[in-house]
Amino acid sequence: MTMQVSKTIGTTNKVALDAPIFDPAAFRLNDEQAGIITRAREIGQTVFAGRAATYDREATFPTENYRDLHRVGLLGIAVPKRHGGLGADYQTYALAAAEIGRYCGATALTWNMHVCSTLWSGPLADDLDMDAETRAEHERRRAVHYKRIVEDGAIYSQPFSEGGAAAAGGVAFGTEARPVAGGWIVNGKKIFASLSGHADYYGVLCTEIEQGEKASRRNTLYLAISAKSEGVSVIGDWDPLGMRGTVSRTLLFKDVFVPEDSALMPRGVYFQAAMRWPHMFLTLSPTYMGLAQAAYDFTVRYLRGEVPGMPPVKRRMYPTKQIAVAQMQIKLEQIKAIWFQAVTEARANPTKEQVLRAYAAQYSVMEGANELAALAIRTCGGQAMLRSLPLERIYRDSRCGSLMLPWTAELCLDRIGREALYEAGETDD
Repeated sequence: MTMQVSKTIGTTNKVALDAPIFDPAAFRLNDEQAGIITRAREIGQTVFAGRAATYDREATFPTENYRDLHRVGLLGIAVPKRHGGLGADYQTYALAAAEIGRYCGATALTWNMHVCSTLWSGPLADDLDMDAETRAEHERRRAVHYKRIVEDGAIYSQPFSEGGAAAAGGVAFGTEARPVAGGWIVNGKKIFASLSGHADYYGVLCTEIEQGEKASRRNTLYLAISAKSEGVSVIGDWDPLGMRGTVSRTLLFKDVFVPEDSALMPRGVYFQAAMRWPHMFLTLSPTYMGLAQAAYDFTVRYLRGEVPGMPPVKRRMYPTKQIAVAQMQIKLEQIKAIWFQAVTEARANPTKEQVLRAYAAQYSVMEGANELAALAIRTCGGQAMLRSLPLERIYRDSRCGSLMLPWTAELCLDRIGREALYEAGETDD
């Protein structure tokens, strides 16, 4: 993919781009990384920001944004270059996703569900153990998925939650895949399934069960199920507090036949990833890193009298406002520092310290984004809560982050406390 952003978006000569959340020089990013991240920031600011209020108000999926993501090559951000993608690694994707989240939280969050199908099956899977035959088969299968994305603009999703402990890694997934000739028969349900009714393929985590066997997390499969498959249905309404444009309705699978080539990972590889690549579950956080930055950005512009569509009234001269902005700046820099370190450390077999830092980063971003949005509301005052301005939406969207599995704020605290005090295998018996 060789598209140049300035040529594909075509509005940068009219709009001064915001400074990046993570300056490439200060954070030691290379030119290729900086280019991909700039591409995301440019389309986010010049295209997605203007549509975000409508998607939120109407709780409609950002279909137009996905066409634009495909047009500028970002649907294939984590697809290897040899398959026509941008070949971004984990860190680069996370930084680009934060820029998208800065301008439209729902687009960034659903884009994450799509990108994970390529990130997990691509650079993440490349770090895991497979024999030569299994790896060759995986390479053949994933090439099919990547071609659909890069050439056709196919959208993948990642329905995860089922309303129980499976999404938190506590038990096997209740959605089951029974082996049959040429593939599997899948039955089950996924709730809060972002992109429901809008994805072309659902990347479903399910448990493979032979007749007479008990369900085991070790037998988790990661299958791409076509939205057009007989037995796939979407039910329920979608009218939540925030992240309304994700359209996360309930997915049902009733006796759905899934062919073998639809596997996004070979047997046993997802379980291996969950055990050895824990940062795979940190990919929801970039959206909220972007929202944290957005809350700060709005506050500064509001106090400087620079919010588009509002009278140019300055409020920056009041000491109370200045102190509040200082508090926000400190909080934002704290979040940025731990989060950047965590996404930079993402790899197979991280140390205990790195895993604890990943939990701490998740907690800091998910809780901190809403804390910043709340402080922004208090600082800017009543007018900032108008639905015609983005802060009200930023506040509602940011409140959702700490509730999201597999690493909710409560689970992060629980795991940090337990794993800091106990080494593997230790008990009090």
